[in-house]
Amino acid sequence: MSLTPTLELAIDLIRRRSVTPDDAGCQALMMGRLAALGFRKENLRFGDTDNLWARKGTDGPLLAFAGHTDVVPTGPEKNWAHAPFEPVIEDGYLYGRGAADMKGSLAAFVTACERFVARHPDHRGSIALLITSDEEGPAQDGTVKVVQTLEARNEKIDWCLIGEPSSTHEVGDVIKNGRRGSLHGYLTVHGIQGHVAYPHLAENPVHTVAPALDALARETWDSGNEFFPPTTFQITKVEAGTGSNVIPGECLVHFNFRYCTENTAESLEERVVAILDRYGFRYDLQWHLSGRPFLTDRGSLVTASQEAIEAVTGRQTELSTSGGTSDGRFIAPTGAQVVELGPVNATIHKVDECVRAEDLDTLSRIYERILENLLT
Repeated sequence: MSLTPTLELAIDLIRRRSVTPDDAGCQALMMGRLAALGFRKENLRFGDTDNLWARKGTDGPLLAFAGHTDVVPTGPEKNWAHAPFEPVIEDGYLYGRGAADMKGSLAAFVTACERFVARHPDHRGSIALLITSDEEGPAQDGTVKVVQTLEARNEKIDWCLIGEPSSTHEVGDVIKNGRRGSLHGYLTVHGIQGHVAYPHLAENPVHTVAPALDALARETWDSGNEFFPPTTFQITKVEAGTGSNVIPGECLVHFNFRYCTENTAESLEERVVAILDRYGFRYDLQWHLSGRPFLTDRGSLVTASQEAIEAVTGRQTELSTSGGTSDGRFIAPTGAQVVELGPVNATIHKVDECVRAEDLDTLSRIYERILENLLT
């Protein structure tokens, strides 16, 4: 089959083995295309992370496309039907690591901009791309640092479209207009190590923490609201023990909240401590806040996105805040309207990751229509 410009660029990006945090030249490849359109580049490297801020225009309003060039590890490549960094199109699907998450979207960003600028060279406002190589990893030196740089010089994003794979069955059937917050807890319960035959001389921290964990798991944290499902609590790790005849002296418990706007990180922390303290054991508790919840209510960006999807595909789109976190958690607090719109997410992070080839061209046309809706 003959390749469209979007597919050609997606294939070139997938060929680059950009396992987080390695960009492997993806940003330079994209910038080569953007420079021809009048974008000015700013390479922002923090730690071992490459970030690109490319902007065309100086006036507002500013529409930014945001995404990442890094991909998750492949796992054993022998398990792939097609080599993960040797993309192929078979039976209408483009296979390769990053095809859906999210090099296909990156290619669609670029080709949408190319067509839009050719048709509207004097468009109003500005267009930017915020691209990082640190989204799949710890996300400490990527988008969060770029946003801090922009905020320090008062460079404001009005609308941000993130190319994360948001669709469920057909491209554009779901867009994310918000995300839940993510709060991690790291609990260390202190006991007294001893011989299993002499439990009266020891204190088993597994036994003492178990009722508290049960209470935490049974707790109703909230009922959600119009935009968000209820807050969830999940234990992700329990570790204790040094041998079959030894009562452990410590028990480590890791847990996570995915929480909605009915709670705050602070309110959840207070409630957890109150539950733990009811059981009278000794413990230390550390917290890590990965991101607070954010929501873009119905407004200009949501409307422009829904109208574009309907115009290109004929579909009505569903607004959703489900799923994990995204880099939108760093951008939304600046006041920007943020939505996530990308391809079908059925194979992301899996062996034989793939996307319908024609979906990438559809996505590119949707992005172009959003540009037209907001900047003409």
